[in-house]
Order: sequence, then C-alpha cells, then structure tokens
Amino acid sequence: MSSKPVVLIAEELSPATVDALGPDFEIRYCNGADRAELLPAIADVDAILIRSATKVDAEAIAAARKLKVVARAGVGLDNVDVSAATKAGVMVVNAPTSNIVTAAELACGLIIATARNIPQANAALKNGEWKRSKYVGVELAEKTLGVVGLGRIGALVAQRMSAFGMKVVAYDPYVQPARAAQMGVRVVSLDELLEISDFITVHLPKTPETIGLIGEEALRKVKPTVRIVNAARGGIVDEQALYSALKEGRVAGAGLDVYAKEPCTDSPLFEFDQVVCTPHLGASTDEAQEKAGIAVAKSVRLALAGELVPDAVNVQGGVIAEDVKPALPLAERLGRIFTALAGEVAVRLDVEVYGEITQYDVKVLELSALKGVFEDVVDETVSYVNAPLFAQERGVEVRLTTSSEASDHRNVVTVRGTLASGEEVSVSGTLAGPKHVQKLVAVGDYDVDLALADHMVVLHYEDRPGVVGTVGRIIGEAGINIAGMQVSRSTVGGEALAVLTVDDTVPSAVLSEVAAEIGATSARSVNLV
Repeated sequence: MSSKPVVLIAEELSPATVDALGPDFEIRYCNGADRAELLPAIADVDAILIRSATKVDAEAIAAARKLKVVARAGVGLDNVDVSAATKAGVMVVNAPTSNIVTAAELACGLIIATARNIPQANAALKNGEWKRSKYVGVELAEKTLGVVGLGRIGALVAQRMSAFGMKVVAYDPYVQPARAAQMGVRVVSLDELLEISDFITVHLPKTPETIGLIGEEALRKVKPTVRIVNAARGGIVDEQALYSALKEGRVAGAGLDVYAKEPCTDSPLFEFDQVVCTPHLGASTDEAQEKAGIAVAKSVRLALAGELVPDAVNVQGGVIAEDVKPALPLAERLGRIFTALAGEVAVRLDVEVYGEITQYDVKVLELSALKGVFEDVVDETVSYVNAPLFAQERGVEVRLTTSSEASDHRNVVTVRGTLASGEEVSVSGTLAGPKHVQKLVAVGDYDVDLALADHMVVLHYEDRPGVVGTVGRIIGEAGINIAGMQVSRSTVGGEALAVLTVDDTVPSAVLSEVAAEIGATSARSVNLV
C-alpha cells in the first residue's frame, strides 16, 4: 500500500497538470461523468481534480470518506456543491484567473466578427457564393464601445478595443470613475451607455439583479445600428427580447457565446444571419486549459501540505480558531447584504468585530466580509486571497476594528462602509445559540432581531399606519410568501425601517410598486443564493 496522498483525476487534463503535482502523490484516474465509476473511485482519495463533466455533489462528497480537496480546473463551480463540501470540511479550489485573457479575447473576436460579418462571409464563400456587397460591414475606429461590467475581463476588452481606435464607456456602479479614467474609460449610467453605444459587450456576474438586465426595456433605448456581445453569462441578455429587437430592426447584430440554457443547439436567434454564435468557447484555448490545470495542481499540493491556498473558494487554509470558524459564513453574508443595500462600491470599508471572539485572530473575518462584498460585484470567483485585490483595484480603503466588549450580544460582526457621497451604510449580525443561527441585529442605526434568510427585502419609509398591510398585500399578490418581518423606527411618525424575509426573489417591478405605494426612500432586495 502506498503511503502517499491519493489524487484522483476524473477528467482529461493536460500533461502539465500531472507534472505540476509532482512525484509526491499517488495518481489515479476515472471517468468522472460515469457515476457508477466515480462513487467507488472517490471513496478513499485525498483530492479530486475535475473539469465541467464531473458532478461533485452531496452524494459524492458523502461517499468520499478521506476527501480533503475538490479542485476544478476552470472558473465555474456549477458542478460542485460548495455548501456540502464546506459542511464536510472539504476545501474547494478553482482557477479563477486562468481564462481571463482567453475570455476577453473571445469577446473582442465577437465584436470584430459582428462588425465585419466574417463567419457569414466565410460560410457563403465555402458554399460557392461570392457576396461582397451582402457582407458590407462597419469600421470600429471612432465608434463607441459600451462595456457593461468593468471587472478584469471587461477592463481587458476595453484596453484591447481602444487599440482599434474605439471610444470606450462603461457602466459599473462598483468601479470608481477615477479608476476607470486611468484605463481611458468614461463611467456612465446604464441608460446613457445604451443610448450612445455602437457596440455593447457584457461582462457581469450572473445574479438575480443582472438576469435580463439587457432586456426589452433596455433594447428600446439603443441605436438601431448597435451590435451586442455577450460572452459572460447566459441570461444577462434576454434572448427573447433580443430576438424581438433583431426581428424589428431595433438591433443590427449580436455575438453570443453563452445562453440561458446550455447546451443550446436550437435557438430562434440562430435564424438571423447577423447573429454570430459560438458554443461557450470563452475558456476554450490550450493555454487557458493548461493554466487552469497547473493552477489547481499547485493548490492541491498546498492544501494537502496544510499551507495557505490562494484560490480556495470556501476556506482560507492555514489555522483558524474553532470558535472563529462559525462566524466566517456570517461575515460573508453580511458583506453581501452590505453590497445589496449600498448599491455601489464604498470609498472606505470597516469590518468591526466585537466580543469574546476577539481573543483569537479574527483577520480572516475581514477577508470573509470582503469576499461577500465582492461576491455579486465581479464576474469572477472571489476567494479569501483575491478579495483584498478587488478592493485595492477599486480604491477601497479597508480597516479591521476589534474590541472585546459587545453591548447586547456575546459577539457581533459589523460591515460599515462610507460611500462616495459621504453616506454611511452598515449592517450587523451575530450567531445565536448552540446551532450558531445567523441573525441580523442592526441595519444602520436601527436595531432588529431577525434570522438571516436567502431572500430579504429592506425598506426605509416614513412611519405611518397601513404600511405593513400595503407591503404584505403587494408582495402577496405577486405570489411571494413573507416568512418574517420586523419594523424598527427612530420615533413615532419618524423614519422607519422594515426588514422582510421572503420565500423567493422579489422581482424589481414588484419592489418598485411597493416603494411607490408606501413612499419608500429606499427599497432593496437582498438575495444570498
């Protein structure tokens, strides 16, 4: 019997991946897409390396008695149950930067292809047709490129297309205008971007707020000559709305690499000659695959050696006090709630930890809160190590404050941010009871006591009779059940805060109706799934 740790490679990976693992491991192979083969094969291994075909779900994790690491050679983690892995103490790693250049280059290729009708002309000529006049295109020089989402990939696209003489504008509420200006990009509102852009390229994470962002309403604001590219996530561009816009001549063309449902082999959009489609090739280059394999192999080596793992998705790696560990998911969720309430990037972010827990090293709670803050902001996997980099790139000053004194609870974590306008947004939470129930205990200056839920609504309004009934009626008529609700107010008839926990995402139209009916000064939907 070998005394070496066992690494199971469940899909075809580059030889460089095995080389990066080195001689210190016993390497085994299986077909991860075959469940009958996977489940017995994973039973006694220390780590498993996969790509997209192997499903490491709760069943697989339960079957893996010795498993310490799941390594996905790529960016997406749709085929890994991160929650189940975390509960089982299994580290999940991926290669978040492996396909940044590759994805950006594909987006640029789709922009050029839609401008010059390259795929269509190629197909026609190979079919024996010489149609120069049919495939007259447009120049990129002096045209305006609208980048929706100026994260790493969006920034690379902006940089590359600027070299073509394009004027670049961007919509991204989480990027400071000064930071964008350094890239030669002007930050504008989404409406302005839609109105002035000749080309629009999408580079956003897929969240309840971004699904359908480029939809019917947005596509009625664009130029009829616009060409739209989506090489980010399927569903951000509403495919039915895009079909209608193309059919009615309100959009000139499109380039798509991603779709709402994949694999997609039959779409109404395929009938248009001016639509260029590829089968989710964003990460499909030899270089990206090799980078991904080498990156996760290095992470496996670090993890099994008990060292810090930069690309760990669910844990930092290294030593974390047992009393601190339950607070990690709380801090992360508070960070996500902060982002949902703020609606933009903070100039300064304070992570405050109070109570008995501060006798331990709680630096990891700052990282966990930062991870949550950027989870729904960037179109990349956020880890404990790259979260500070995202803050640095956006000019966010981050501070950790600790105190052994906590007034009303044993321990409290607060995420507090100052926005560019000077407005302060804060949210506080604690863990209650032996089961460590995550509770929201304050939003700004308002005290609350409500268990966190996957879907919540936060409302600010003027205190008066009938508001609670109105809110319940509108949300109920939308077919959404309210699980819990708490109202807090400064004074009778003064400003009030209501926090609702609901069973599903409240659509933006319903939230807008609620805000209008009660005269809310702020109405935010929070979604933690």
